[in-house]
Amino acid sequence: MTWPRIPAGLLAVLVAVGGCTNAPINPPIEHADPTVGYRIQNRENFARHKEDIIVLAFSGGGMRAAAFSYGVLEVLRDIEVIGPKGERQRMLDLVDVITGVSGGSFTALAYGLHGDRLFAEYEQRFLKRNVERELIDRVLNPLNWGSLASPDWGRSELAADLYDEILFEGATFADLQRRPGPMIVASATDLTSGAPFYYTQTMFDILCSDLSAVRLSRAAAASSSVPVVLSPVTIYNYGGTCARKVPWFLTTFQQSEPLPRPAARAIQELKELQYYEDSKQRPFFHLVDGSVADNLGMREILAILDELEALRLAGIDAPLDYARRLAVFVVNATSAPPLDWDQKKSAPGTADILLRANRVPITHYSNDTVETLRDTAARWKLLRAVRDSGAIVDDGNPALREVTRVPNLEVYVINVSFEELDDEKERTFLNEQPTSFYLTADAVDRLRAAARRIVLASPEFRQFLKDSGARIVNVPALPGKAPSPP
Repeated sequence: MTWPRIPAGLLAVLVAVGGCTNAPINPPIEHADPTVGYRIQNRENFARHKEDIIVLAFSGGGMRAAAFSYGVLEVLRDIEVIGPKGERQRMLDLVDVITGVSGGSFTALAYGLHGDRLFAEYEQRFLKRNVERELIDRVLNPLNWGSLASPDWGRSELAADLYDEILFEGATFADLQRRPGPMIVASATDLTSGAPFYYTQTMFDILCSDLSAVRLSRAAAASSSVPVVLSPVTIYNYGGTCARKVPWFLTTFQQSEPLPRPAARAIQELKELQYYEDSKQRPFFHLVDGSVADNLGMREILAILDELEALRLAGIDAPLDYARRLAVFVVNATSAPPLDWDQKKSAPGTADILLRANRVPITHYSNDTVETLRDTAARWKLLRAVRDSGAIVDDGNPALREVTRVPNLEVYVINVSFEELDDEKERTFLNEQPTSFYLTADAVDRLRAAARRIVLASPEFRQFLKDSGARIVNVPALPGKAPSPP
């Protein structure tokens, strides 16, 4: 693209005017009230005390992740089930929480905002649009150079404005709070501590700030702010000024002797959160791509399960005691393209090494997170079997508590990843798709179709439906495809 020549004097004026641009400021709150704001406790689905909880975890991976996670939404919309009481519902309407990281955060936030409208518009508004080219054009536009030169406004703020225009329409978390449906949790990474940062009012209570005023586009920009390529998104911190109370169960854990092992992890999480409360020493936080800390958005789910187990071990009623089944769809668009480095004498180039060095820890940590969740599910199931056999009775012996007080929650890990595809050719094609914000229309459609096939073939998904007393009655196909058998 060739830009017209601009006189030096006019260019200087443009830079001077543009340089006055400031990034949005998340406003403070005077008092942290756990009964208000965008948090899971205030969502309708949570208040119903359902026995079955369904979570979708959308990974990072640019447009590849956005399209793959969208395919999961499509197939869950199309699957109709009959519940144990004869009620007929779409699987998508039974989802309670959707977490989103980087590319996955766009699909999660957009569905939370638009609901079913998304299925008519998302392809053209985002998935099949060259968002990457539009971002580059804006960076190269001289009208934006002054703003980009400002220390308070960077490339991610420019990106957030574009995301508002093409997808989020200026909506804030207040708009998301008014919408029915699942809780949406977008996550980024705090650049200083390396810890995950979640866009919920619970997190913003720690900062003594009001999440409802924050634009969804800015959360998506932070979640997908690839270091170096895009600038960090800055959040103002007012921590320690709003009389926030520490959750009661964490105070209980601190007083427990001996401290249950899962509680120890909860205490460590509390210490990490306290890091944010010193606003005098840390008045700002700078957020980058969520995949740096947690590419699957699963750490918070693991932390909740730790807290549930710790409360049970301590003999305390837990917030999720009413639940009997937890289904977690781990929608993992992380790719593992084959390499031929071991077949060549010459070493790979610097660019290849840097890309691989970034991808390897993300891939391995993602796999480790999934296995940790599976280990927890298997351990709880085994302990319940021992407890229910009647071979062990709780006689107050601390050594027996893990068996006798194990949570009654069955955890189903539904792995939706490229490795689940039987078609090696298709698996290779999907693995070769770049982590960028542009894919061909064919690649987008094949990612969506792959997600559909994987979900429908999942034995864990079928087992969850069977155990919950539900039965699939209808699975319409995508346009141009043969119907999938129920």
